[in-house]
Amino acid sequence: EVQLVESGGGLVQAGGSLRLSCAASGFTFDNYAIGWFRQAPGKEREGVSCISSSDGSTYYEDSVKGRFTISSDNAKNTIYLQMNSLKPEDTAVYYCAGGGTVIAGQPSCAWNFHFWGQGTQVTVSS
Repeated sequence: EVQLVESGGGLVQAGGSLRLSCAASGFTFDNYAIGWFRQAPGKEREGVSCISSSDGSTYYEDSVKGRFTISSDNAKNTIYLQMNSLKPEDTAVYYCAGGGTVIAGQPSCAWNFHFWGQGTQVTVSS
């Protein structure tokens, strides 16, 4: 059974930091993309940051570049999202995703992701 379990969300003041973790089971990161997505109230889900396992390349949504860092520990089947300099507009439910398969010509966060976690709330107060 495939499971993705996120942790590390919470309430933080603007300018603060949080580290999200996602423990995966039932599949490996090999040959797939993994990543983090978020959905704010009234908005569509968007890709925040993803890693392509084929070449290790990373994708960051423009608004998080320089503030967020994605990483993975393949031995632990865990992915992380270090979020620094948080802003109120980062408030959202954050989801980790795995099993992303390639869509040619698209960034990794736009690929087809087959496995999703239940989400963790991140709230940034001003």
